[in-house]
Amino acid sequence: MKKAIKIILLTPIILLVFILLVLSVKYSPVYVYRLITQNVADVYDYQLYENRTIEGAENAFQFAESQNKEYVEALFSERVAQSGFKTFDEWAEKSQTTALIFIRKDTVLYEAYFNGFSRDSYFHSQSMAKSFISFLIGAAIDDGLISGINDPMTKYVPELLTRDPNFSKITIQHLLEMRSGLAYNTSYLPGTYIHAPWHDEAVGYYHPNVRKLLLQKVHIAREPGETFQYNNYNTSYLGLIIERAAEKTVSKYLEEKLWSKTMAYDALFSIDSKKSGFEYMPSRLIARAIDYARFGRLFLNEGNWNGNQIISKNWVLESTREDKSIARDSYPDWFGEDCKHVYYKYQWWGHANCDSTFQFAASGNLGQNIYVIPDKEIVIVHCGNSLEHYGDFDLWTIAEQLP
Repeated sequence: MKKAIKIILLTPIILLVFILLVLSVKYSPVYVYRLITQNVADVYDYQLYENRTIEGAENAFQFAESQNKEYVEALFSERVAQSGFKTFDEWAEKSQTTALIFIRKDTVLYEAYFNGFSRDSYFHSQSMAKSFISFLIGAAIDDGLISGINDPMTKYVPELLTRDPNFSKITIQHLLEMRSGLAYNTSYLPGTYIHAPWHDEAVGYYHPNVRKLLLQKVHIAREPGETFQYNNYNTSYLGLIIERAAEKTVSKYLEEKLWSKTMAYDALFSIDSKKSGFEYMPSRLIARAIDYARFGRLFLNEGNWNGNQIISKNWVLESTREDKSIARDSYPDWFGEDCKHVYYKYQWWGHANCDSTFQFAASGNLGQNIYVIPDKEIVIVHCGNSLEHYGDFDLWTIAEQLP
C-alpha cells in the first residue's frame, strides 16, 4: 500500500521532470530556465537580458508645452467609471499606468508619469516594437538595400529553401501584414489562460538563439496571403531580413535611420543572448515615453521631420492606411465588418470610422500605445503594466469624443 502511494505521489514529479528534459532537448536548457524563472512577461523583462544601446540625437526637437490637466483627464472619465474608480489618479494607480502623454499640433497638453516612473525611465515597448521594425523595412527600401515588399523572403534568407521550397511564396508584404501562413502554436494549459511551454509566443520570447529557431524550426502551415494570424515570427523574420540587407545589427541600423535623427534620449534593444546577439524584434525595444511620442509625430507628419524626409511619404501611407482590397473575412471576427472596424497594415493597427476618418497605432501588450489621430493632429502615448483596467480600444473611444 505504501509503495502504491509513493508511486502515485512521485508520478507527477517524474512526468514534470520528463517534460522539462524534452523541452531542454527541443529548445535548450536556457529556454526552460527562463520559462520557469520569468514566467509571465512584464515591462521589467529587459533588465534580465543583455541590451544594446541606441544613441539619440545631439539636438532633438522639443515639443512646446501648454498643460491642460483637467481637459485630458476628463477624456478618461468613461474609462475611470467603467473600472469602478472615483478619480483619475486612483484609476492610474490601479490600472498600473506608467505614462500618459497627449500632444496636439506639437504642443504637449498633458505629460504625467505614475507608479514610480518618470520621464527618464525606460518604458518597455512590447509589440510597439513591431512598428519600428516596419519603419526599418521602409528605410531599407529607401536605401536600395531591399528591392520592395514583393521580394520573397528567401531572397534574403535563402537557407529556408533547403527546408521547404514553399518559403519562396512568402513575400516581405506577407510578413508585414501578418498573412504569411507561418505555423504558430497557440496552445494553453488545459483549463487556464496560461501559455503551454510549447506556445510559440513563449518559445520565441525566451529562446536564447532566435536566429537558429527561424532558420531551422519554424514551418509553414497554410498558403500565404489567405488569412491573418498575429504571429511574432513574422516580425522576427523581418528583423533577420534587415540584418542581412543592411549588413549590420538592427539596433545599429535603427540608430542610423531614426534615433540619431529624431530622438532626445538613448534607447535599448534586448538580445536573445550574448552568444547569438539577435534582437528580440517583436517586443523588446526599450525607450522613453516622450521618444515614442516623437515616433508618432514622424508618422503623423508622413515621414517628414522638420523639413527632412526621414522615411518616404509613400511608406508611411502604405504602412498605416487600410488596404480595402483585402477581404474582411480573412480577418478574425472581432475586427468587425461594419463601417467602424479594425484593420491591420504593415505592423501597424488601424481604426476605421464611419465618417471616413481613421486612427492608427503602434500597440503592445500590457497597455503600450502610440496612438495617432491624423485629422486632429494628435498623438497620444500610453504605457502601463496591466490590461485589467485599460484596453487598446479606450483611445479609440477618446478619439470619438474629440472636437
